[in-house]
Amino acid sequence: MSSPPLAPPGWSRWLVPPAALSVHLSIGQAYAWSVFKPPLESALHLDGTQSALPFQLSIVMLGLSAAFGGTLVERNGPRWAMTVALVCFSSGFLISALGAQTRQYWLIVLGYGVVGGIGLGIGYISPVSTLIKWFPDRPGMATGIAIMGFGGGALIASPWSAQMLSSFGTGHSGIALAFLVHGLSYAVFMALGVLLVRVPRADAPGAGASGPRAVDGVQVSARSAVRTPQFWLLWIVLCTNVTAGIGILEKAAPMITDFFADSSAPVSSSAAAGFVALLSAANMAGRIGWSSASDRIGRKNVYRCYLGVGALMYLLIALFGDSAKPLFVFCALVILSFYGGGFATLPAYLKDLFGTYQVGAIHGRLLTAWSTAGVLGPLIVNWIADRQKEAGKHGPALYGLSFGIMIGLLVVGFVAGELVRPVHARHHIPAQREAADAQRQQPA
Repeated sequence: MSSPPLAPPGWSRWLVPPAALSVHLSIGQAYAWSVFKPPLESALHLDGTQSALPFQLSIVMLGLSAAFGGTLVERNGPRWAMTVALVCFSSGFLISALGAQTRQYWLIVLGYGVVGGIGLGIGYISPVSTLIKWFPDRPGMATGIAIMGFGGGALIASPWSAQMLSSFGTGHSGIALAFLVHGLSYAVFMALGVLLVRVPRADAPGAGASGPRAVDGVQVSARSAVRTPQFWLLWIVLCTNVTAGIGILEKAAPMITDFFADSSAPVSSSAAAGFVALLSAANMAGRIGWSSASDRIGRKNVYRCYLGVGALMYLLIALFGDSAKPLFVFCALVILSFYGGGFATLPAYLKDLFGTYQVGAIHGRLLTAWSTAGVLGPLIVNWIADRQKEAGKHGPALYGLSFGIMIGLLVVGFVAGELVRPVHARHHIPAQREAADAQRQQPA
């Protein structure tokens, strides 16, 4: 494997954030999957649980590929990682297009869920570590840019997908053509990131370099971190917060339609797609806003907000959501802002607890909580809604039980967050070992 592309003298580090955004805005399309759910259910005769499967698998593969592919990403560099992400993510859409055209749903599951999901995971972690190297003076801002882009992907993809389905039709051929256009368009857009990205030289202005400041404070290796209660408590915190957010996000379009189906002003398909876009905007804004707030009020306090206030928002939707659209939309937007904020705050929380020594590897392993939540959230909401529909219920009654479960999960996450304490000294590594390891990892 060739060496990562080093930046030439005079290369501006401000070219790297657009490279990261080109990848994250593309793979962030995953959050717009709910726009495809109703057409797929109609064209291929699926229920809500079945139509959620590609999305669920994509999130599972995201977490697994991020956890187990992190070492390869660091070894081969960001251009290699972005290229792999481009090929897998775009190929996933092309395979899905073939599946829709031939009415073979298993191909959509394979393409979007498995192949595309690998592209999600590799693409998610590829620019983050590179941005930290370029912006050691502002690592929170740098990672926030990339993670914000992932959260904002549906802001573009949702109305774009809805427009294509409106133009091409919602039958199997129209869905196939929409998938095809997605695959080709994202390949071109992600290629911009592949071409732009560079890793910094040790002497590049602003670039990170190993030094005394790299070994200050608590430092814990990835192997030791997974043996600490702090790691698993944060795993529970992330899993419950993501389950609550993704439960709404994955079924957003049909959910708001069902909630107000019997009202005097039902929600149209275009309005439902607009709701998905609003959720994406809240997701994106939460990644910047709440993460920045955590610098002032503390990581634990902001997670108290995510989990405690999030449970309250779910309770308000369950009790009063069908009586007023503004209340339903407001509560959903707050929940999605907490969902995004939880992701963006996590790297800083891990740095606080485990140091910077192997924080990227620790972060990747913790993302397995996202994989678990990617199954739990849609499964809870869709399976219960399908069973309630079979029982003859409709409208908000389809979601009451699942919302109660979400409230319970958020309470569990809140308790887990309260139990987080500083890592015991027996898990710390000697500063001399970290300094030597960091020096060996410097670019040539």
